[in-house]
Amino acid sequence: MDIISTSENGKLAFGNYELPEKQKKEDFPHCGDLYKIKTYNTMTKLEKNGLFLFESVPGTNVTDFEENDNGLFFKVESDKDSQITVGLEENTEYDISIDGKSIGKIKSNGSGKVSFSVELSKGEVKDIKIVK
Repeated sequence: MDIISTSENGKLAFGNYELPEKQKKEDFPHCGDLYKIKTYNTMTKLEKNGLFLFESVPGTNVTDFEENDNGLFFKVESDKDSQITVGLEENTEYDISIDGKSIGKIKSNGSGKVSFSVELSKGEVKDIKIVK
């Protein structure tokens, strides 16, 4: 599995929580933007055009990653519970749902970051929606 790719549905897929050592790829083109990925078993981090977009600790596999004016949408998989931080609009309230169940509204901080936890176990994929 490549550590970053464009899926057949046109959405981004990235990360590999099974890697024992850090791998990275820079300047991956997707929809007119350039992405940088760093991933391995303890962390997955994605930047878009040099700006922070996504980080998980420990590492995760992310599929169907889509960013639009309403928020972020993706599926996440790992073999352990994960703390996820995403970069969004500054000082904006977002409703976060995991597998269709709202975990509440969270306001991004002055740098636009929002953090939340996802309970995961090997083979389990969770559908994440972060909506304004």
